Amino acid sequence: QVLFVESGGGLVQPGGSLNLSCTASGIIFSTYHMGWYRQAPGKERELVAEISRGFFTKYEDSVEGRFTISRDNSKNSVYLQMNSLKIEDTAVYYCNGRMLETFWGQGTQVTVSS
Repeated sequence: QVLFVESGGGLVQPGGSLNLSCTASGIIFSTYHMGWYRQAPGKERELVAEISRGFFTKYEDSVEGRFTISRDNSKNSVYLQMNSLKIEDTAVYYCNGRMLETFWGQGTQVTVSS
């Protein structure tokens, strides 16, 4: 059984930081390209950041320079360090793993509000 479990979401003030974690089981993690997506109310799910199995990274323009994606294959985990958070970053954040198949986590809520 494949399982992706996210954690680290919560409520933070504008300008604050959060670190999201996603731990996978049931896959050979090192062979998967991993990503973080988000979906705000009334909007489509969008890619935030991704890291390839070769550790190449890519970011959505609005988070470039504020968010950092990383992975630790020894822990089957991918992380998203989010700094200088803005109100518009409020969304449910989903972990994604992609190779021959695509898997999703259940999501973690991030709310940026004063």
